[in-house]
Amino acid sequence: MRGRARRVRGLLAVALVVGLAGCPGPDPEARVVNDRDTMTQRQRDSVTATLPVPGAGVLGDAMDAADAAAARAAQHDSLAGGGG
Repeated sequence: MRGRARRVRGLLAVALVVGLAGCPGPDPEARVVNDRDTMTQRQRDSVTATLPVPGAGVLGDAMDAADAAAARAAQHDSLAGGGG
């Protein structure tokens, strides 16, 4: 029985490899269209923060904290004369 199970497993592995080899690769033209239509990470985070899922509001809080830190850093840079 052990030999039969090994043979069946081997045939399944070969069938999987042949099946995957027959699949076409990614379409470069579809990738270009998708890249053009994709939102930025910040836009995706903003949408996610409004979803009614557990923890989504924390993402909005994190974005607010990051914005506040960036504003403080910009203010410190302008005070130090490193505006550029």
